[in-house]
Amino acid sequence: MKGLFVKYPNTIIVSPMATRSVLFSSSFLLILLSFSLEKSNALEGRKTIESNFHTIQLTSILPSSSCKPSSKGKRGGASLEVINKHGPCSQLNKKGEKGPTLTEMLAHDQARVDSIQTRIAAQNFNLFRKTEKTSKKYRAKDSKTTLPAQPGIALSTGNYIVTVGIGTPKKDLTLIFDTGSDLTWTQCEPCFKTCFPQQQPIFNPSSSSTYSNISCSSTACSGLKSATGNSPVCSSSTCVYGIQYGDSSFSIGFFAKDRLTLSATDVFDGFMFGCGQDNKGLFGKTAGLIGLGRDPLSIVSQTSAKFGKYFSYCLPTRRGSNGHLSFGKNGAKSNLQFTPFASSQGTSFYFIDVLGISVGGKSLAISPMVFKNAGTIIDSGTVITRLPSTAYSNLRATFREFMSKYPRAPDLSLLDTCYDLSNYTTISIPKISFNFNGNTKMDIVPNGIFIVNGASQVCLAFAGNGDDDSIGIFGNTQQQTMEIVYDVAGEKLGFGYGGCT
Repeated sequence: MKGLFVKYPNTIIVSPMATRSVLFSSSFLLILLSFSLEKSNALEGRKTIESNFHTIQLTSILPSSSCKPSSKGKRGGASLEVINKHGPCSQLNKKGEKGPTLTEMLAHDQARVDSIQTRIAAQNFNLFRKTEKTSKKYRAKDSKTTLPAQPGIALSTGNYIVTVGIGTPKKDLTLIFDTGSDLTWTQCEPCFKTCFPQQQPIFNPSSSSTYSNISCSSTACSGLKSATGNSPVCSSSTCVYGIQYGDSSFSIGFFAKDRLTLSATDVFDGFMFGCGQDNKGLFGKTAGLIGLGRDPLSIVSQTSAKFGKYFSYCLPTRRGSNGHLSFGKNGAKSNLQFTPFASSQGTSFYFIDVLGISVGGKSLAISPMVFKNAGTIIDSGTVITRLPSTAYSNLRATFREFMSKYPRAPDLSLLDTCYDLSNYTTISIPKISFNFNGNTKMDIVPNGIFIVNGASQVCLAFAGNGDDDSIGIFGNTQQQTMEIVYDVAGEKLGFGYGGCT
């Protein structure tokens, strides 16, 4: 019975050959088990890598030369089409005409950031003086910084534009929209001094049957101080506004009211706005600006009876698809996360609480106090997100570590982490996520991670402030293609994915 078990009463004896067979079988099973575990670990590792990285075609983040409008679908409320004014869907530039270079755009962006930070620092300092608090931090800043008597409002050279109607009959005007400003204004005939070039005919108030100037004695006129940072003046009995931006761009003119048309069913009589007679600056052939701040004179407040201080937008990329600016809750997405607005610190900006950042699934070792001490606003007009210097240094170091296999490219203006991807068709980039108050997490989409100056210069779209005390700004590049909701009455900010489609 060679090679078989030999049976004795109540005993089992295993032959040597059978023993070898069992050992072989056990070893084979161990090898199979080990292989299975290795395969499982490899799959888990691959899933972890896939969940923490974006693998994309390089062409998906490069600018496009053709306009490819997206279908928004039917939205409730008043919904306006949003266009990237430097993209191929913009009608502001003539065919073949070159817009500003990326270096110029970044320089304008820095001017805006400087203006915002100076304005908030000045207001905070005044608030501290009024409450007789003598913080060493603000005393030190005051001793080494010359603040303007009337701090400039944020420079409104933002990338995004909408078209609204003003007057009766209505005249369509393409305006920059800006969450960092309050007063809506447009250039007006007869332009007593200077008007900058704009694509559409300049609004002529004499052609509108519903136009009227606002008197100096009105409470609305006195409200211009908080909306513009400048006290109004009088021309005869007419209220005159003046607003100056961070790069010395400005608009001066009559404070007026007229009919505002957002859609065929969303018409507002007596809308108060600036009718600019002397205007100069970097407004890119637009007709002026829509202010989406918190002030009583902003469009958000003036339409609140119908829309309840609730608006949302989706900012398109420069590849050609269109976004929207919508007022009212009707048609808002249901898959939104919300974070409460932080204290506005006496300004009309929208403050949010950043708690942390992760890169490639790795939580960065940044104390939440770094973000809390500086404060952060979300802004539709700032292009590049600005972080406290400690936070940015940490983000940059971790991002560079994950991107080490790609060749570096020269810095671009304030962007100091650039790559030459011209020899690649597919790239893998670490995901960047922001954690906000309210247990909410935003994963930045791939187009929001880079600013692209061609395939040979693809740069991380973040920058550091000079210190940890200056205000942080969550910019529009990081907001692209997302549904961003401002529930101003509910004091919260919402966001969801796929907002432009």
